[in-house]
Amino acid sequence: MSWESVIGLEVHVQLNTHSKIFSGSSTTFGAAANSQASLLDLGMPGVLPVLNAQAVRAALRFGLGIHAQINRRSVFARKNYFYPDLPKGYQISQYEDPVVGPGYLDIQVDNETRRIRITRAHLEEDAGKSLHEDFGGMTGIDLNRAGTPLLEIVSEPDLRSAREAVAYLKGIHALIRYLDISDGRMAEGSMRCDCNVSIRRHGTETLGTRCEIKNVNSFKFVEKAIQYEIERQIDLVESGQSVVQQTRLYDAERNETRPMRSKEEANDYRYFPDPDLLPVLISEADIEAERLHLPELPEARLQRYQHQFSLSAYEAQVLVSNKDLAVYFEEVIATSTEMAPAAAHWIMGDLLAGLHRDSLDITQCPVRPEQLRGLLQRIADATLSSKLAKQVFSALWSGEGSSADAIIQAKNLKQENDESLIQKLVDDVLQEFPEQVSAYRAGKEKLFGFFVGEIMKRSRGKAAPAAVNAWLQRRLQPSADA
Repeated sequence: MSWESVIGLEVHVQLNTHSKIFSGSSTTFGAAANSQASLLDLGMPGVLPVLNAQAVRAALRFGLGIHAQINRRSVFARKNYFYPDLPKGYQISQYEDPVVGPGYLDIQVDNETRRIRITRAHLEEDAGKSLHEDFGGMTGIDLNRAGTPLLEIVSEPDLRSAREAVAYLKGIHALIRYLDISDGRMAEGSMRCDCNVSIRRHGTETLGTRCEIKNVNSFKFVEKAIQYEIERQIDLVESGQSVVQQTRLYDAERNETRPMRSKEEANDYRYFPDPDLLPVLISEADIEAERLHLPELPEARLQRYQHQFSLSAYEAQVLVSNKDLAVYFEEVIATSTEMAPAAAHWIMGDLLAGLHRDSLDITQCPVRPEQLRGLLQRIADATLSSKLAKQVFSALWSGEGSSADAIIQAKNLKQENDESLIQKLVDDVLQEFPEQVSAYRAGKEKLFGFFVGEIMKRSRGKAAPAAVNAWLQRRLQPSADA
């Protein structure tokens, strides 16, 4: 039996406003528990919400970023449910009339472009946080997060695999960072994802029973959680059982999803317009004001990198996917766009490998853009071979010098281009290994690498590889003297 997965994501993005969506409380992350909760955040009677205009502008900016319909009139509603970290007994959200209507996001998977439809993006307030550790079997409540502005981005069920879901989520993450509406730090809860997963037989249009996996907070866990859920549902159906519609949690340690509660429908929440908040009216002037401040977005930058810098689609995609990485790349090539391919090669190779090894973000990179630029210049003018360049890069990473030039001078790493010296090194090696010379001339061409290695060893890696190869090839011709 051939099965197809059907996936839709609800992405919750904390907006980077200075204060909460309906109160003046700070949204700074990491403050002492309950130190940033006002009377309104605590749900005290007699207090009235006041809408944060900055949150509305952020939603408008996102709507423009996904080519969406912007609703000129949007309404806030009360979403009623009881949970310990929701003091009011309801959440102020949007239901029938969100700020952002239908739009789309294009993603790249296996060198193919997929257009994922976005149903809506609506504003709402976040709930508080339940703390289950260090309370002697009881649960603590931290209401610092209560009232933090969220933008909930709801996709259509257009995704067909866990990989596509991750590509879409990374696309959303890149977009909100470019738009500067959120820091997108999933580890801090700034971006969380609910995954709606169902299966159906290939070729059918009828949707299967879906389960929602709540609050997954990393790209890796989203992929693992969805893949597990797909396999779980297939196993159930193929064994003659039925998938029960429910909300589930992902356990990263066991790599499994487990039931949390039955899945709610909209009518379970008893939505009704919030009587304390007027409808939000958005004018054409409001929209155009945000459009004027839009930065270059990932899609446009992707095309520019390929056309202006002659990068491959893959290279451009990697660089563009992280706003800070793209900024770093452009700072490296600020004085010469001709070094763009080399810069991309080094950033995607040694630099990203170093960041991964040392668990660093690009903003914490030990090698500054101007330092990498200096290294590339020394490679371009043949001062450094690729091997010597790696030594200089390692020294820059370790903070052993302020620039590539300083390290080259201090460690005497300049590439040797003296033709007569290189010829002598080649002749010395060929004279030392006459049997290998005869074998090479008899057809064992792999010995060429052996000769190069011996020459480079004698030069301590400083001999110019191009000159070594050229002279070695000349001397290994059958007619040449051994």
